Amino acid sequence: MKFGVATLITDQGIAPAPLGRAVEQRGFDSLLIAEHTHIPVERRSPYPGGGELPDIYYRTLDPFVALAAAASVTERILLGTGIALVVQRDPIITAKEVASLDLVSGGRAVFGVGAGWNREEMENHGTNPRTRGRLVDERLRAMRELWTKDKAEFHGEFVDFGPVYSWPKPVQRPHPPLYVGGGEAAFERVASLGDAWLANSLPPQELGPKIDRMRSIAGRDVPVTVYAVAKDPEIIEKYLQLDVERLLLYLPTMPEAETLAFLDELADVAQRFR
Repeated sequence: MKFGVATLITDQGIAPAPLGRAVEQRGFDSLLIAEHTHIPVERRSPYPGGGELPDIYYRTLDPFVALAAAASVTERILLGTGIALVVQRDPIITAKEVASLDLVSGGRAVFGVGAGWNREEMENHGTNPRTRGRLVDERLRAMRELWTKDKAEFHGEFVDFGPVYSWPKPVQRPHPPLYVGGGEAAFERVASLGDAWLANSLPPQELGPKIDRMRSIAGRDVPVTVYAVAKDPEIIEKYLQLDVERLLLYLPTMPEAETLAFLDELADVAQRFR
């Protein structure tokens, strides 16, 4: 079992460079961070976690800038988005950001993607929430063309360009792994586009049947990474009974001293199961 860290990086918590260094020093294999471009003042979409939207969602750094900073002080850990909101991202610019991160990190980028839940946020980017699934699929396919072709073009319902040149190309070939986030609605996307399923931290007894269903739809043994797992040894023990590749332990967003102390606790828990 591999253990990584999932968190949100903000302007009020630990900076990305010391965070990346601390994650690597404690033996974790990966750091995945979330993003929100903004949060509309008038909110209608309920927070999936229940209750009020936590303050950290209002203050997240751009993930590719933050991960590049972490890349500059690390050598081993995977650096990824968990998740990048593809419905809010221009595919040509995002393809360049992902490839650039992969280049500056020496081939350590992971592109975790999803369709998002905040409808009014995506509406501000000109996205119709009702068609966001099709939009995500097209943008991912378009980015794959940009990563793998010297002269790339794409002609679809939402994305239309080409032929174009776009460099750099990713170090990882054919491209950095696509970790597809989401629930059962994302299983077809996992099957057609994903290299792994980035599963929410459902109770293990619920996650197990979903893994089986996802793999039956995909028709292959898709790797699974579980996102934002609590540092409870009893829960982790139950996840170990499932066929998953990695658990991303959840790190709350805090100032540096508190973060380092919490990372020590996470590392102690992970060490019990290595």
